Amino acid sequence: MASNNSSPNNPVSDSLKESLKAGLCGSIVAIVTPMQPSNQGSMPSIDLARLKQLCQWHLAEGTNGIVVMGTTGESASVSEVDYLKAIEVVVKTVAKRVPVIAGTGAISTTKTMDLTTKAAALGADAALVVTPYYCKPSQEGLYLHFKAVADNSSVPLILYNVPGRTACDLLPTTVARLAEYENIVAIKEATGDVSRVKELIEVCKTPIQLLSGDDATAREFIQAGGHGVISVTANVAPALMSQMCQLALDGQQKQAAIVDQKLSDLHRDLFLEANPIPVKWALAAMGKVEDAIMMPLTSLNKEFQPAVLKALEKANVKTQ
Repeated sequence: MASNNSSPNNPVSDSLKESLKAGLCGSIVAIVTPMQPSNQGSMPSIDLARLKQLCQWHLAEGTNGIVVMGTTGESASVSEVDYLKAIEVVVKTVAKRVPVIAGTGAISTTKTMDLTTKAAALGADAALVVTPYYCKPSQEGLYLHFKAVADNSSVPLILYNVPGRTACDLLPTTVARLAEYENIVAIKEATGDVSRVKELIEVCKTPIQLLSGDDATAREFIQAGGHGVISVTANVAPALMSQMCQLALDGQQKQAAIVDQKLSDLHRDLFLEANPIPVKWALAAMGKVEDAIMMPLTSLNKEFQPAVLKALEKANVKTQ
């Protein structure tokens, strides 16, 4: 039965919503956007061929879903033309084998609605909508923002809370209000505070999928009742991340901890500089992408490179 908080303009079908929720678990990669180095100081261009190859690799390695054009994908830095091209390539390459989630959050509500509409038209299965950054809205402002996006979206929404980047915190009580909307199906909770899982479970009368946005605490997050992680580490160690998440979901916590220990240095050292600087450099060291990133971000500082290489080695990830 539909709730009173359905989205009348573009309602999401019950079958689509339930199918997506069932797929939002395990290791979901926040995929990088490969780029080609620029000439004479110009901005790099997106390497769509490499992006396609990365998607195929993730499918082969057991990744459970792909977020394209999230923070790790440099969505805030690329042109809208490249943003849409990247979503299109990922959607076509994945071909419904796992959920494809497009990052559509922006600083304004109207821009967020526009990007969500365009991502849906390209075939994205869902939209990952970050809290509006920089402007620091109130809890009521956040509620009205997500409500407006939900009311105008033809695909399900995943809330994204990352106070360390946005300067605002989507509190569990506000999430509980938003969870009543039929096409708000999940939250990416990136505070790193595992106690949020219990609080969200307790306050959300309408259950939603709970996804960690913090690799270092993802295993504990799942153990506390979460369903998976939207992961940076999965970019370089997709099979191990998928294995760790599945073990945790299956209640095999000792085995999950053993796998997670292999990944622990990556969880830490892929954030020695701002994401996605270290993970793009790591993928370049693996031969998966070129060492290119959109300004104002720059390539990984040489002083941090040995630590990242050592972390890759600990996880048995081969480099060139």
